[in-house]
Amino acid sequence: MDRTDFIDRLRQIVGERGLLEGDEVSSRYPGYFMEKVESRLMVRPASTDEVSEVLRLCNEQDQSVVTQGGMSGWVRATQTEADDLILSMERMNGIEELDTVNRTVVVQAGVVLQSLQESLEEQGLIFPLDLGGRGSCQVGGNAATNAGGIRVIRYGMMRSLVLGLEAVMADGTVISSMNKMLKNNSGYDIKQLFLGSEGTLGVITRLVLRLFEQPSSENAAMVALRDFDSVARFLRFMDSRLGGKLSAFEVLDASFYGINTGPGRERPPIEGDYPFYVITEALGFDSTIDDPQFERVLMAALEEGIIADAVVPKSQTERHAIWQLRENLEHVVSDLQPFQAFDVSMPVGDMESYMQAVTARFKASWPDGKLCFLGHVGDGNLHIAVGCGSNAAGARREVEHCVYEPLASIGGSISAEHGIGLEKKDFLSLSRTREELELMQLLKRCMDPRGILNPGKVFDLTR
Repeated sequence: MDRTDFIDRLRQIVGERGLLEGDEVSSRYPGYFMEKVESRLMVRPASTDEVSEVLRLCNEQDQSVVTQGGMSGWVRATQTEADDLILSMERMNGIEELDTVNRTVVVQAGVVLQSLQESLEEQGLIFPLDLGGRGSCQVGGNAATNAGGIRVIRYGMMRSLVLGLEAVMADGTVISSMNKMLKNNSGYDIKQLFLGSEGTLGVITRLVLRLFEQPSSENAAMVALRDFDSVARFLRFMDSRLGGKLSAFEVLDASFYGINTGPGRERPPIEGDYPFYVITEALGFDSTIDDPQFERVLMAALEEGIIADAVVPKSQTERHAIWQLRENLEHVVSDLQPFQAFDVSMPVGDMESYMQAVTARFKASWPDGKLCFLGHVGDGNLHIAVGCGSNAAGARREVEHCVYEPLASIGGSISAEHGIGLEKKDFLSLSRTREELELMQLLKRCMDPRGILNPGKVFDLTR
């Protein structure tokens, strides 16, 4: 089948509206860390059946396929080459079934996270996954990357929130594992093969998501701390005193805080210079009990010398302003050039020594360079923003060595929540054993023997 016949066949499957070519494709947003869309051919299926027919055709023709969602990823897992076919999930954006009794919702993979969150509000329910890209990221992409976000400490990552899913394999076979139960121990948990696989084992088309009651009380605070030992102590203190209500625990180092509260930027909630700041949040169901409890716990932490200062917002506007300090990356991206971003994970007890090791290695090569640490410390996740100040050949790779290599000795991970994609695959062996990598490759060969799904991402297949 020649290229013209192939495109005609795609058009028959997805219709005129479902096929884009040429500049209509290459002019689309490529994602923050990619310069442009290289591919010039995109299908936008409207159903699982259409996805199945597209993949069956592509498998027969050895056509590489890159699945794209909201394009909010940070590891170039959706980057394309000129001959790739893009499979966009943007038209599969329906919320199919809401079960308020069992607290589940069935959604198509292209549903935008924020749209789902807003649709549940009037039912008094929440889907608790929450992250800065909520307005653009799609739920299927959240599942394909096993997204985390700010409330993992209470609700878990995406793996904990997906009860069932439907996925299409490379040959077009539809795997429908739309389980709606919390407990189902009948053999292998098939959905886990697709969660976190970054589109390399199959295309997720529909999901059954677990919902929770909408909290009626929300308390937050920004806290200043004198050292990282105090950060770790404060985490345990809040978790033990709040009786399971702790939902977020975000750390900002002095560098990140200083950049975002510089002249003409966000107003600093806490005056004075401290090495670390924490935004902590507690969600509950009775404000008459929860509000005074939260303030008592903070006061006790202050009296015991665990924290140095604290600010408790008194309105939603003030609460939003505090969270903006964490979620607004505009100033960090502009001040740290050439900008690089990392997300890593490790035991909380190893974080201080890890940050010191990375800083020492980085400053030895770039004394005038800048770096910031922030992240979801409650679940062992650190984000690192780096600007070495040099565009010299090899500088970006040297920065990567500074960040990743200290993880090996502490059993850390090169990726906490963003995945591997193209960006991190050369360092995957720092976090995975040879045997693990061989098993991953075996799974890839079994489920995608022709290697058409997102080729070259996560790892290169050995022959």
